[in-house]
Amino acid sequence: MTSVYSTEYQLVIKILKDARIEKGITQAKLAEALGRPQSFIAKVENGERKLDVVEFAVITRLLGVDAGAVIERIGERFPSL
Repeated sequence: MTSVYSTEYQLVIKILKDARIEKGITQAKLAEALGRPQSFIAKVENGERKLDVVEFAVITRLLGVDAGAVIERIGERFPSL
């Protein structure tokens, strides 16, 4: 479940990438706001690098994405105990 290739992780990345594109923000502009090189965003979006929770929180904030809603979508895929 923690693989960058998991369905859940790919959904997170798709949501973030779609939001970035929808808002007309380039990978370079997002990377600049993060203080990272453009290749950082490219690697995340291509599944070559995994986001940690802090990076996820900052990126959702920069893109205006509701982090809680993304997490909720992932959580819906699993039954409660």
